[in-house]
This record gives sequence, C-alpha cells and structure tokens, in this order.
Amino acid sequence: MARVTFRERARYWFDNTMSKGTASLVGWLAVVSVALIVVVAGLTLWLAPSEPEGVGGAGQVLWIALMHALTPSKVASDKGSIAYMTVMFAGSLGGIFVVSMLVGLLSNGLKQKVDRLRRGRSRIVESGHTVVLGWSDQVFTIVAELVKAHASQPGSVIAVLAERDKLAMEEDLRERLGDLGRTRLVCRTGRPTETRDLALMNLAAARSVVVLSPEGDDPDAHVIKILLALAKRPGTRPPVVAAIAASRNIAAARLAGGRDVHLVDSDDTAARLIVQSSRQSGMSVVCMDLLNFDGGEIYLRPGEELAGRTYGDTLDAYESATVIGLRRPTGVVLNPPMDTGVEHDDQLIVIAHDDSAIHLAPSRPAVDTAAIAAVGPPPRETERTLLLNWNGRAEQIVRYLDAYVAPGSVLEIAADHPKAGTGLTGLVNLTMNVKDCDTTDRYALESLGVGLFQHVIVLSDDRFSPQHADTRTLMTLLQLRDMQSALGERYSIVSEMHDESNRALAEVTEADDIVISDTVIGLLLAQLAENRHLADVFGYLFDSRGSEIYPRPAGGYVASGRPVTFSTVIEAARRRGETAIGYRDAGAINIPPHYGIVLNPPKSQPVVLNSRDAVIVLAES
Repeated sequence: MARVTFRERARYWFDNTMSKGTASLVGWLAVVSVALIVVVAGLTLWLAPSEPEGVGGAGQVLWIALMHALTPSKVASDKGSIAYMTVMFAGSLGGIFVVSMLVGLLSNGLKQKVDRLRRGRSRIVESGHTVVLGWSDQVFTIVAELVKAHASQPGSVIAVLAERDKLAMEEDLRERLGDLGRTRLVCRTGRPTETRDLALMNLAAARSVVVLSPEGDDPDAHVIKILLALAKRPGTRPPVVAAIAASRNIAAARLAGGRDVHLVDSDDTAARLIVQSSRQSGMSVVCMDLLNFDGGEIYLRPGEELAGRTYGDTLDAYESATVIGLRRPTGVVLNPPMDTGVEHDDQLIVIAHDDSAIHLAPSRPAVDTAAIAAVGPPPRETERTLLLNWNGRAEQIVRYLDAYVAPGSVLEIAADHPKAGTGLTGLVNLTMNVKDCDTTDRYALESLGVGLFQHVIVLSDDRFSPQHADTRTLMTLLQLRDMQSALGERYSIVSEMHDESNRALAEVTEADDIVISDTVIGLLLAQLAENRHLADVFGYLFDSRGSEIYPRPAGGYVASGRPVTFSTVIEAARRRGETAIGYRDAGAINIPPHYGIVLNPPKSQPVVLNSRDAVIVLAES
C-alpha cells in the first residue's frame, strides 16, 4: 500500500474545505486578505519606516495597508519614496484581486440562495392548509374549487408540491384561474415520493392532503409510491384523498395508504356517470352542480333538531335546503322509505347553497294538492343503445349499463378499436353486437341506422392523445347532429372528453351531456378534501343499487302550465316514494353553465312547469 504523503493530506484537506460552499471560500479569502495586509505592513515598516509622513506606529501602518487592500484607488493619492510607492502599489494590486474575488463569491452565493428560494425549498409554516401532491390537469379544477370553498375564510392557504418549477406552477395556476381572492397559493418544487420533500409541506398541521394521479404511463404506480412515502412519515397525518385510475389497483393503494386514506376510483366513477347520463338527459349537469362549490352543495346536519319525525316529514323542514337522505351509524341511505324515523344519532344529508342558509322553516309551506297529478311511475321498457368508440373503461361502462336496463335491451358497439367488445361475457340484460366502424366517417355512421336507438354514447378513443381523441369526438358529434337535423331523428347523445377547454366547442354540437372525466374526478377530490364524510354519499349516488338521480317528465307530478310552489312538487314526489331536489327548464336546456338545471329552489318559490320540463328526483330505478 502506497504511503500517503503530507502534501497529499494537505491538498485533500484543502479540497474538502473549498468544496463546502460560499462560506468556506469567503473564509479562505479572509485568510489571504490578512496575509496580504500583514506582508504589506511589514514591507512598509522595513523599507520605508518613516513613511508616510505623520504615521507613528505599526497599528497605523496596518490600517493604511487595510485601506489600500479594500480600496485600491487610494494608491493614486499616495506620496513618498519609490520603496513606499512600490509596496503600496503591490498592496493595491493584491486588493483588486481580493475585492474582485469577494464580489464574485458574494454574487454567486446570493444567486444560489435566490435560485433555492425560487425553487421553493423553504418549509411551510402555515397550519390548517390544504396540500396538493403531484401535478396534472386536475390541479386547476381542484385549486379553483378550493378557492370557492374558502372564499369566506380569510387566511386560507393551498400548498402544491410537484416536480415542476415553482414560478412556472404559480404562473400556470394564476393564468388559468385568475384572482384567488382571500386564498393564498404556495408552491414548492420537490418530489412527493421523497420524505425530505414532504417535510417542506408541514403535513402535521395540514387540514387535508390531495394526491393527484399524474399523466403518462402507469400513473397509479406513482400515486401508490406517494401513499407509501406519506405512510412512512413519523407523527400525525391529516386525512388523505387520492385518485386511482384503474380499479384493479385499488387494493394495493389501500394497503399502501392505510385507513386514513380515501381512494377515488377514477375509471369506475366516470363509467357510472357516463351510463347514468346516457339514460337520463341532464344527469351530468346535475352531478357537476352537486360536486362543485358554485351552487347547491351537500352538507351533513345533526339529526337532533328533527329527531322523532319521519323522513317524509323532513322534506319541507327547511325553506332553503333540501333533505335527500340520512347518514346513520350503519351507513348512508338516500331517499329512504318515507316512514323511516329520524334518530338522535342520525345525520341529515341536505343540499344547500351555503351552510349558513340551513335553517328550519318557521311554518309548513303551502301545498296545492289540487295541482298534484295522479300519474304513476313510467313502465320499465327495453332500450336500444349505440356505443361508439372504445377505451379502457368501456367494459365497465357496458357492465354498468347491463345492470340498469330491462331484460331484452340491445347494445350495438361500433368501433375500429382492436379490443372493441372483448371480455364482455356474462351479460344478463343486454344483447350485444359488435361492428367495425370508423366513427368519424359520415357514411359509416349512416349505415348503423342510428335513428333506431334511444341512446348514443360517444367514448374517447384511448389509442390517440387526449387532444386528438377530443378532436375525433367532436367530428363524430357534428356528424350525428347533422344526421339528426337532416333525418328528423331524436336520440340522446352523451360524449366523453378529456379537456375542459373543449367543452365550449362540443356545446356547438348540442350534445345532451358532455362528461369531462378529469374534471369530474377533480371536483370529487376537492369535495372530499373539504369533507371526507361525503364519500359515502357520492358513492351511493353513482351506484346502480338504491336510489339515484332521475330527471322525469314534470307532467307526472304537477299540472302543466299551472303556477305552484316547489313544496307542491316535493309533495307530489313524496307520494310516489321519491325525493324532489329540483327541476329542469326545457327552455334553457342549451344555455350554459346550468343548462336549465335548478337545484334546491326555495320551497315557497312559485314555478310553472310545462310538459317539456322535468322534475329532478331521487328515486329507485
């Protein structure tokens, strides 16, 4: 083994000290400066002991040498012998080197500090903030909804941690969302899968955490890794809400996150909403209204104030809120039997525009019983549905549709996707046919006999990029709408899209419902981040079992064209075992943003419903 020399050890030590950063470099520069000053002062005392004139000691000579080192321009005003001037000139040259190095080091150190601050590496000190981990298009929906939810809360904070530049994140969010009101946005650059980066978010003091499913291949693996990193952190952890793209990964994500994590199955939720919207025109708008913080929101109220009453008696208990169900210790039930008693430990599930508007009505609202129609529920009939295009969630859509329709119903699948119709064994109520078809081709669509179907579902083809897939969907919608106009046919059209910005373009085609799956999941995550107890409520709404939301002809509830209070509509629905939550004005069916949907109108508000209008109810299928 070769012996390490003293020179090598010294050089190794010097290299280590030099690599410790700006502070170490400034320290070495200080050592060089002191050496320079001492050498200049020593040479001055030796070569010109009586200069400059009036200087009487080594201390004063050291001071003069220090000034020449720090202010090299002072040599221009020096006078004396050649020896003195030469020593001062050399000291000034050394000072130029020292000052230049010092300015360079300080500038570089300050730049590094600014870059570190720009990347957002300081620890968040707020408490009660909402943390968003990861980045995708859903972040814009989530932040926008949280800003609305916190509009009346001064000092609210939303913190985002993602592997993107801090300033780029802030600029993107402010450009898309505009003024954030009282809510402050804090972005940090880091990897949500790293424990040290998670420490920047002060999770122990956070109100809730939202984990986003990123774009790209295998997004669930990234989400599961974040959940593992959160579970690994010591100390307390706030409630966590995460989106999982594929249903098959739910079990693994639940194991990784533990009991404090609520998982949203993106594919399952979108599939259920597409199916429900295909059968009930306006369903997607109703769900969007319930999920966002703009209009009617879902709240939980303690059951003590209405304990002892039956569920049917609670329907007109609030003037500006609509009761839709009960949250019991055994679980959530929407639109339970009207004679169900309300217990002290129950919670009432209500729709209201704000929790401050939920007050008991001073008296029972007036009901015009003479205006209530005596029409029974519509009979269940077989249906014909046309499914255009294919993607990864299409199999779930078909199976959920099979659970809704009457036996003997027909499903026609038209797509040129290689996997179209595969894996669909064991269907109970549907008879399925598959045809090869380019759904953007007018002649191919006409050959399908679209007018024979009651419902048309246009899916987003997952073989293409999101923007290209949306463009193809728009082309299909335009063809279908033109065919309707030319042939005088009428069938409901539900389309699936990726990008919310394409909604305005799709509305030109007058599709009955447009489901933006990423937006729906973003809205649901925002709702659960604010109140995770609503998870069971939304899960019940999207399930084919139990009561669901149905827009039904208004003529089956009240007399057409006759002014009645909405409490009369509620009573008409109650007699059929249903809960009325609003209505749809057919005259505003193509007017955004609500498309004629009115949820939770005041009970005493007079309304005039015609034959083309609909009453929106919670009812059994």
